[in-house]
Amino acid sequence: MKSFKTTKENWDANLYDEKHSFVSKYGDSLIALLAPEKGEKILDLGCGTGDIANTLYESGVDIIGVDKSENMVKQAIDKYPQIQFMVQDATTLDFRYEFDAVFSNATLHWVKSPIQALHCIHESLKQGGRFVAEFGGKGNVQTITNEIIKQIEEAGHKFKKEQFPWFYPSIAEYSSLMEEVGFRVTFAQHFDRPTQLAGENGLKNWIDMFCKQLFDGISERSINEIITDVEKNLKGSLYKEGNWIADYKRIRIIGVK
Repeated sequence: MKSFKTTKENWDANLYDEKHSFVSKYGDSLIALLAPEKGEKILDLGCGTGDIANTLYESGVDIIGVDKSENMVKQAIDKYPQIQFMVQDATTLDFRYEFDAVFSNATLHWVKSPIQALHCIHESLKQGGRFVAEFGGKGNVQTITNEIIKQIEEAGHKFKKEQFPWFYPSIAEYSSLMEEVGFRVTFAQHFDRPTQLAGENGLKNWIDMFCKQLFDGISERSINEIITDVEKNLKGSLYKEGNWIADYKRIRIIGVK
């Protein structure tokens, strides 16, 4: 099994499985868009801890899962040893003309060099192969991230633009990038998907899981105080009937090589 050097590890695979299983569950409807056929060879790009890859495997697909996070890949291997998982970065994929489809759920908004990733995805596909993805689009979790940045600055810390870890494009922006590398875009959708973060601590758990980079250089005590202020200010708009609701906005897109 190939392994590739990764950057600093920021992913807690156990927290991801315990508190953020909605990421994989929302991927089930994306599988319907993929419409996998038995015997197809498919790459799950950003496989996380392997749940969607396993769903595809059980449908008769020849599946390979890759993720940049070693923690995620180790957990995926432990959970689903019958599936091939490996550590790879979306911008340096080591495949050429191998797959009938590349599938990606909730990953590509983490890739701030999208054109490099799209080149790699295109190279990974056989001629006529398809790329099916969902990820955060323009305005995704903007209510939450704006409030976090506001509280960081009000606490006396300087927030640098490069600390923002996500790329949230519009449909026009991402479709143009896909066309630039050679894809024919056959489907593109940008939609609101309010997402429940279960329980009283749902927002804090989400921030702990996904927002570490926003707090670079800030002490643990200050981070906790900032998160408390974020919760207080957002409770009126994002807390409903005992659960936090995150303001997700998603892109779904299909391209054919």
